[in-house]
Amino acid sequence: MLSFRPDRARVAHEVGATVRLALPLIAAQLAAVGPNFVDAVLAGHLSAHVQAAVTTAVSIWALALVSALGMMMAVPPSVAQLDGAGRRHEVGAVFVQAMWLAWGMGIVLWFLVRHATPLLGWIGVVPTLRTDVTHFLHAISWAAPAMTSYFAIRGLSEGLSMTRPSMYFSFGGLLVLAPLGYVLMYGKFGLPALGSLGSGIATATVLWLEMLGFLWYVIKHPAYRDVGLREGLAWPRPHMILELLKIGGPMSITLLAEGGLFVAVALAIATLGETVVASHQVALSVATVFFMIPLGLSMAITVRVGNAVGRNDERGVRYAGFCGIALALVVQTVSCSVMLGLPHVLASMYTRDAAVNALAVQLMVLAGFFQFSDGIQVTSNGALRGLKDTRVPMVITLFAYWAVGMPVGWWLAFHQGMGARGMWMGLIAGLTVAAVLLFTRFWRNAFRARWQRPA
Repeated sequence: MLSFRPDRARVAHEVGATVRLALPLIAAQLAAVGPNFVDAVLAGHLSAHVQAAVTTAVSIWALALVSALGMMMAVPPSVAQLDGAGRRHEVGAVFVQAMWLAWGMGIVLWFLVRHATPLLGWIGVVPTLRTDVTHFLHAISWAAPAMTSYFAIRGLSEGLSMTRPSMYFSFGGLLVLAPLGYVLMYGKFGLPALGSLGSGIATATVLWLEMLGFLWYVIKHPAYRDVGLREGLAWPRPHMILELLKIGGPMSITLLAEGGLFVAVALAIATLGETVVASHQVALSVATVFFMIPLGLSMAITVRVGNAVGRNDERGVRYAGFCGIALALVVQTVSCSVMLGLPHVLASMYTRDAAVNALAVQLMVLAGFFQFSDGIQVTSNGALRGLKDTRVPMVITLFAYWAVGMPVGWWLAFHQGMGARGMWMGLIAGLTVAAVLLFTRFWRNAFRARWQRPA
């Protein structure tokens, strides 16, 4: 049987290093969900129609965002492995090729978002909303290259174990979005009231500002001067871009599979009535906020594991992965305790409707139970990314979510009459299967040294 007897001093060192990396990333992830909140609040105070249009459009834009994030997740492990191997001077060449990939993907997403009108009919968006949804999408589509480039730049910085800039620029963008969105949506300072179009323009503008600001920071800051950014300037190199695609492509599909599951659950629950839909949204909003903590932790684990691979340190890979996953269990214990102990308090922050509150509390209790599965699956996936192992995890995710989670949820919800609770139990089943299989995958790879070292 494979065994691992950790040294206390090294565990303490690894936990400290992971926490220092993770805290800014957690803050950055919390800030990343902020724009959706700002857009929803500004639109909601304008009119219910604008709020519905913006909320719908943001959901469609999120598909592009998740695709870009998944693809650019190839950058942190690639950079971290080179950094760990003492080859920082080669990082610039990888980053330049990542930027070429980002711009190519950004142009594709720009085209797809601008031509998303057929999707509106397919997902059942009412005709009265489609014009305003399209206005938002047309405006924000121009930010697609900025978004993909921002994720590439962020991946460079995080792969070099410099995670604070991600936090700074995420919060900076949030601070600019609120007043800019207010001016454009409500028509202040003599400008016309643009409604959903103004929301799209404001969000697109902020994304460009974040990207350009982060790029300027990387070029000027002395901490990045030894990575060979200028020496790495070159035209697209197909073999390097293909290597990034091999890592990032499966991650993009993985995130789309996970996001698609939650979209499918929401569409299924939408057939159960307004109260059930509202309760689902309340519980999901709370769960999403709590999920940002293990998600940020998983990004730190990717860097720590990648560094160990670069050093060819097999025990370091185990320490980085297992300590990070153990940290996730600790923080998820806190999240679970809050959800199980204070569900009424959390639900009351979102709604005063007694019926919505009552069902939201039941769903939040279920969300509390899947905190452990969710934490293990996302951090195990982060550890596997550090090994550049993304294709098998993609298959695991597709199986767990779509062959287990969705069928189980549908059967419980509609054949056993459990409604929304049944769909959430399906989520528990899918996340649990993913957690077991992904953790097992990392365990086997960590002890058998099955990973791709930097070329």
